[in-house]
Amino acid sequence: MILRIRTRDGTDRITVPDPTTATVGDLQRLIAARVTVPVPLQRLSLDSALLLPASAASPPPLLSNPAAPLSSLRLSNGSFVYLSYPPDARSSQPPPPKALSPAGSFGQKMTMDDLIARQIRVTRQEVPLCAAASFDRDAANAFQLYVAESLAFATKRAGFLYGRVDAETKEVFVDFIYEPPQVGTEDVVQLMRDAQEEARVDAIAEGLGMRRVGLVFTQAVGRKTSETGEYTMSNREVLQAAELQAEGGIPEWVTAIVKLEVGDDGSGDVHFEAFQMSEICVKLFKDGVLETEIGDKYDPRLSKMRKEVVAGGKDTMEVDNDFFLVPVKISDHQGPLSTGFPIENRQNPAAMSALRSHLDRAKHLPFVKRISDFHLLLLIAAFLDVKADVPALTACVKNQSVVPEGYQLLIESLAGA
Repeated sequence: MILRIRTRDGTDRITVPDPTTATVGDLQRLIAARVTVPVPLQRLSLDSALLLPASAASPPPLLSNPAAPLSSLRLSNGSFVYLSYPPDARSSQPPPPKALSPAGSFGQKMTMDDLIARQIRVTRQEVPLCAAASFDRDAANAFQLYVAESLAFATKRAGFLYGRVDAETKEVFVDFIYEPPQVGTEDVVQLMRDAQEEARVDAIAEGLGMRRVGLVFTQAVGRKTSETGEYTMSNREVLQAAELQAEGGIPEWVTAIVKLEVGDDGSGDVHFEAFQMSEICVKLFKDGVLETEIGDKYDPRLSKMRKEVVAGGKDTMEVDNDFFLVPVKISDHQGPLSTGFPIENRQNPAAMSALRSHLDRAKHLPFVKRISDFHLLLLIAAFLDVKADVPALTACVKNQSVVPEGYQLLIESLAGA
C-alpha cells in the first residue's frame, strides 16, 4: 500500500509492504528512514489541520499509539497521512559557517557569513497573514457544480473571489465569485481579462462594501503528473497565484484550489483547500527571480529560479512548490447575496430572457431581494453609468432599502427586451 506523507516541506510517497499487519509504529520507522525525521519528533494525523498554525485550528486527533494497526484506520492506497515536526528535526541540515580564504588582489576577503547574507533564502512561512477563509456556501457550490457537471473536471476553471476582510481577526469572507473570460486546458487556465467588465465588477463590489480578496481555480483530473512524487500546486499554478497575489494588494489575499479526489472504488469527492503564497514567493516574482517561461518538459512539482537560491539548506535553481504554500483554515457561511442567476462568461451566455425568468420566479419578494444577486447586477451594470448608477443601485442592495422607481422601471424594461 502506498501512502502519501504530506508535510509543510512537501509530499513523500511511502510503500507499506504488508498493510494488513503493519502498525503505526512501523509507519513511523518507514517515515524516519525516508523523510529523515526521528520517530520521537514525529506527530502524525489523518487530519490536514495538523499542518495549520496552532492558533488557526483546534488540535486534531493524533496517531499516538504505535501499536495501533494501520488496518483499523481505514487507509487505502494513495491515502494522505499528515506529518508535523519541529523546524530543525530533519537530519539533513546545512553545514556550519566557515571562513573563506582571502580573494587575492582581485577582490576583498569574505567570510561564509558575508556570502550567506547575499544569498536568497527560501524558507517555509509558518503563519499565514490570512487567519481563515470562509466561503459563501451557494457561491462555492455554484462554482464547483459547473466544473463537475459541465466540465467534468476535464479542464481548469478559475474565478476571482470577492468579499470582506475582518480588520481585527484578519479573516476573509468570500461572498461571490466572478468568473472572467477564460480558456482552460488540463494544465493551464488562461484568463482573457476584460478591463471594462472588471471595472463594473469592482464598482459593484465597492457599492456592496466588498473588494477582491483572492483567486480560486480547479485542478483537472488529467493534469500533468510528476515522476518525483505528488504535488499540491504545479509550477504554472504557483506562478499564476503569485502574480495575482502581488496584484491583489492586500496581505490577506487567499488562493483556493478545488479538486476531485477519486477513490479506489471510482467514487469522487470534491475538496476545497485554501492557501496563501508565502511572502518570499511573491517577492521572488516581483524581483524577477521566479522563472516565468515554463517548458512542457519541466517537472511540475518544481519552480525554476533565474538565479541560485538556498532552499532546504542547499544551493539550488529549483524549489519544491510546497515551500511556497501557507495553508489557511477554511470554512463556510451564508452571505448576503443569492446565487440563482446565470453566471457570466460560461458556455451559454445569460440573455435578457433569463432576467425575466429570474424576476418572475421571485415575484413574492421585495424588488431589492429579487436583484440581490451579483451575477444579475453585473448583467444590468452594462446598461448603467458605473460612477453614478451602479453605486446608487448597489447601495440599495447593501442596505436592503427600497429601489428607486426609475431603476425598477429600467430593470423591468431590460427584462422585457
